Amino acid sequence: MMNFSLPDGPGESIHVGTGAPLLLMAGPCVLESKEMALEIAREMQAITQRLGISYVFKASFDKANRTSLDSFRGPGVKNGLRILSKLREECNLPVVSDIHEPQHAALAADVLDIIQIPAFLCRQTDLLVAAAETGKVVSVKKGQFVSPWDMKNVVNKLRGSGCETILLTERGASFGYNNLVVDMRSLPVMRSLGCPVVFDATHSVQLPGGAGGSSGGQREFIAPLTRAAMAVGIDGLFMEVHPDPDKALCDGPNSLPLDQVEEMLRNLLKIRNAVGGECGQ
Repeated sequence: MMNFSLPDGPGESIHVGTGAPLLLMAGPCVLESKEMALEIAREMQAITQRLGISYVFKASFDKANRTSLDSFRGPGVKNGLRILSKLREECNLPVVSDIHEPQHAALAADVLDIIQIPAFLCRQTDLLVAAAETGKVVSVKKGQFVSPWDMKNVVNKLRGSGCETILLTERGASFGYNNLVVDMRSLPVMRSLGCPVVFDATHSVQLPGGAGGSSGGQREFIAPLTRAAMAVGIDGLFMEVHPDPDKALCDGPNSLPLDQVEEMLRNLLKIRNAVGGECGQ
């Protein structure tokens, strides 16, 4: 079993790997308000406790890679980390968010249990080094332009900078313009690098820039793609969920409605139990 404990995290340690509960990182794309974040966190916490899933709340405090200059980016580093800190304390939940600049790593490490590296930035050496030096668990989204076997270079950068625990996430590869395709072979390939693998269920159905001034998405494909990933075998799942995705301020077209989460997770766990959680041959 590959496993890790969340450093300084609330509650019990989280273990990830064969024989361990599924890890779920889920929440809204961007922090829209503290109230909404708490609503989603508490509902997701209740669902995952019923299902025996390890849960980490996710939300971005600042989305620096939005399509348009006018797109909503979030509350910013200072206010966003303050919201995540209060949510972490009030709900007794570990939290994950993404950083876009090396100078944000140390600030984020004071609050986050897992530091996420966005797909577009997975090759940025200074960002990886800064994240590794915090001593936190680092979760890296595989770039849409990077092969799964080339993620070994990302892993080597992190390990060479002192990071002991790395999660690698599949979120689709560029397929022409404004489209992504998921190569399920990437899951066992990345796991062969000695890291737990995560499937990003919602960004994998994104249509980057497909709505003109913003990204589109095909949320009807979230469930079938995730079932396929679960059959291949994954250690964790990443999802963006929202009470009303059509009114979300970011990534609504590829977010899963909150009221559909539990049924989908129950079906996924049946598949995971059937294949034994294995990832590979």
